[in-house]
Amino acid sequence: MILVDTSVWIEFFHDIDSQRTELLAAAVRVGTALVGDLILVEVLQRLRTPAQVRIVAEALSALQNVTLCGPDVAPEAAANYRQLRRTGITIRSTIDVVIATWCIRRRVSLLHHDRDFDAIEERLGLLVHR
Repeated sequence: MILVDTSVWIEFFHDIDSQRTELLAAAVRVGTALVGDLILVEVLQRLRTPAQVRIVAEALSALQNVTLCGPDVAPEAAANYRQLRRTGITIRSTIDVVIATWCIRRRVSLLHHDRDFDAIEERLGLLVHR
């Protein structure tokens, strides 16, 4: 299974041709693409019209959706954030730390285009889909 970050969904919905969007399309075809609830929020909040929201929400609801944060993930995500800060790395988005922590806990690869995840991969062992 592959969790797909907002950064790649945005590229995909803007018809950007990249290795990441090709990997996403392949994961959707074979049924390995996951949509996280927080990622869904990020994707939908960027849309401008109700029609866009309806179309994208319907498309993403056809995929396996997962809850990324809860009482088991939240304390660990906070600990991961503090650990990164101690090493001089400040992650710009709390949601990114939650996403990465969920992936690390479940040994699920993340498909992304966000430099914050590069630091998490290096320091905390996040699996990245390439």
